[in-house]
Amino acid sequence: MLLALSHTPESARLFFRDLLQDWLATLQDFAHHDLPRLIGVILFTWVLIWMINRLTRRMVIVAGSHGPDGASRAAQIKTVASVLRATAVAIVGFMAALQILRDVFKFNLAPLITSAGVAGVAIGLAAQTIVKDCLNGMLILVEDQYKVGDVVRLAGLSGKVESMSLRTTKVRDNDGTLYTIPNSQITSVANLTRDYSIATIRVSVDFSADPDKVMQVLKDTAMSVRNDPEFSGVYLADPTLLGVDSIQGSQVIYPIQLRTLPNQQFAAVRETQRRIRIALEENGLPPGDPLRVLSSSGSTVAGAATVLPQGPGAALDPTAAKANETNPFTGESS
Repeated sequence: MLLALSHTPESARLFFRDLLQDWLATLQDFAHHDLPRLIGVILFTWVLIWMINRLTRRMVIVAGSHGPDGASRAAQIKTVASVLRATAVAIVGFMAALQILRDVFKFNLAPLITSAGVAGVAIGLAAQTIVKDCLNGMLILVEDQYKVGDVVRLAGLSGKVESMSLRTTKVRDNDGTLYTIPNSQITSVANLTRDYSIATIRVSVDFSADPDKVMQVLKDTAMSVRNDPEFSGVYLADPTLLGVDSIQGSQVIYPIQLRTLPNQQFAAVRETQRRIRIALEENGLPPGDPLRVLSSSGSTVAGAATVLPQGPGAALDPTAAKANETNPFTGESS
């Protein structure tokens, strides 16, 4: 018993000495064989990730430097680039991790790969909607159906596209409401600002006005806005006067079409309407009124009542006859 105790410190010292020697030998072997391989894998992975980041940033810069809509196009390409970067980095990182575990740490990857396959199937079944959102979002981006800044109608909602991601699209309505639409719910796309915008101004003029004179006044007024340096930059073509579109009561409708850059028609439309209002008054062309019914020489037409002249010697306005009002319950006329 005493002999065994007397040899215990010496045995412990030898045990720890052998253990330390084994650790040093293992560390030496790791530094000689496995450490260079580990450093090589890490450096190769870093180089690949650096190249991926540089390539995706270059994509955004090139997209933003071409065309007048470079900013919105860059936003779209940035979305695609971020998806590609994240996917590529994940794949490179995963492959590097597998390489390190297998070659450096001698880890058996068969159970891990089997478990990952089962987990992937389970996640795919539980997240079918998310997968569908991402796939549909990728198709929207690749096919260039719309981009940031476009005015669109998606899933029954209209507004301006504020941001896009692989899963959702955010649309801002005219009243400031922000809609977040999952891409899987977008089955049809109405892009209201693709390539150009067309605005139609429907001018109502009284039936008594000479159509040729009205059309000349409207054409000159629309062209004055077209040639104005403040607005000429947004036009893609001269305004088109379509002629007499319809006659409703005592009013005649003359539509004017303006073709402008995408989503740039609003200022030109407002200025054209303002100048048309002034031009009609200057040329003595009264506005149309759908509630007035045309009469001739004071006689009524279709039961219309004649409006009596106002004041002594006033001439009768043949277009100012008021429609007959009939009680829908008794049939009596007023």
